[in-house]
Amino acid sequence: MTILQFQNASAWIDAENAQDPNHETDHSVSQPKELLYSNRMYERLMDFYPNASEAVQISAKAQHICRWKMPRESYPMDRVGYLKWREDLKKFHAETTAEILEKAGYSTAFIARVSFLIEKKLLKKDIETQLLEDVICLVFMEFYLDPFVQKHDREKMKNIILKTWNKMSEKGQQEALKIKFSAENFDLIKEALGL
Repeated sequence: MTILQFQNASAWIDAENAQDPNHETDHSVSQPKELLYSNRMYERLMDFYPNASEAVQISAKAQHICRWKMPRESYPMDRVGYLKWREDLKKFHAETTAEILEKAGYSTAFIARVSFLIEKKLLKKDIETQLLEDVICLVFMEFYLDPFVQKHDREKMKNIILKTWNKMSEKGQQEALKIKFSAENFDLIKEALGL
């Protein structure tokens, strides 16, 4: 593995995500939604666990690669449809990333490891899968919890928060409590977790 391989893979992941037609405003700047998400994932990972392996770093950046190409609406709008969408998304993200890593000259074993992580296999058992899940949950709680609060009722939000919390390691949970939430959202979190 070389620095050049990593730089090329990162640049190509960014280039794919930069094509997202959906935009989100961050600090008054409009950005492609999945490019912003990718940057948030990578920054949070390096802040939370600076010694993360190259495989985890790439998996964090590529977590939602080209997600807009497989919209939720293209599946039945029920629980079964949702779960199928989630599973298909994981495979799609893993395959899209694998093509980029192949082009960057990574080994078959490295590509397989990144696919394993993106598909979140052996959660709670594999240390790196758990690290990636912690970062996903931290990014959700810091940047995406509030938009969810605007859309869902209090009981549903408490359920979402509890499910998110239970996916995290103890270290991840401690880190989550350091996030600067609004007073209302922090009260909701405390209520959901019985703190």
